[in-house]
Amino acid sequence: MTKGGTRADFDHGRFAKGLARGFAGALLFALPMFLTMEMWELGLYIDRDRLLILFVVNIPLLVLLARRIGFENVSTWREALRDASIAYCLGIAASVFVLFMIGVLKIGQALPEVLGMIAIQAVPASIGALLGRSELGTRTESGEDEKDPIGETRGDGYGGELFMMVVGALFLGLNVAPTEEMILISFKMSLWHAIAAILASILLMHGFVYALSFIGGHELDENTPGWHALIRFTTPGYVIAFAISLYCLWTFHRLDGLDPTQAIVATAVLAFPSAIGAAAARLIL
Repeated sequence: MTKGGTRADFDHGRFAKGLARGFAGALLFALPMFLTMEMWELGLYIDRDRLLILFVVNIPLLVLLARRIGFENVSTWREALRDASIAYCLGIAASVFVLFMIGVLKIGQALPEVLGMIAIQAVPASIGALLGRSELGTRTESGEDEKDPIGETRGDGYGGELFMMVVGALFLGLNVAPTEEMILISFKMSLWHAIAAILASILLMHGFVYALSFIGGHELDENTPGWHALIRFTTPGYVIAFAISLYCLWTFHRLDGLDPTQAIVATAVLAFPSAIGAAAARLIL
């Protein structure tokens, strides 16, 4: 037995269920990207430096996310790193499984092509694997939702709120950033359309979390003015969504050849769903 009896007390059955939920989460949350032609093509021509940056940036994001919603109760950074590694492996496994199943990957295909397509799909799939633990949780014998006593107190606070908005914005942004529609829509829009999209995104974010009384939403104290939450949470949340959108478009070569004004408009287009993802993350995670 190890110090403190942790190995003897380890619940292998519960951990196996967590793995199964993680794989299911990878499939559920990343399936739209698995079936998107632009994602397959990106794996062939995406700049390898940009792909490496995306792959590396995803590691600390997964570690922080695992610290909040790991496959089991996570009390140390070592356990968070372990769960993040497992999530990445599940994301890779889900990517290989689906891409082979639908015939995108084939035996004898050039190795750089195979690695490129798997690597780019594994990022959202790995996030989905960890989200699956949160959204596909089991029930106890009494019929109550399984609770994580550590997770109830970990990751809260202002920094935790902003981090979850990063996860939500990145996850939803990754789903649509590779598509050509983001750029096509931006060409149909003027700068005034972009400004309207920015204002609408901010209002919708604020409504999602504070005004519409969704389950998991936040209630403002009676003595707290409405503008406080708008300045402290909603506006920084939109800035996060906008920055994430800009990064996603840059990573997927969607800004190549665009002038600065058109790039801003394109980013505002993608920031609309990214902002919704950021707001939704605060509700459900």
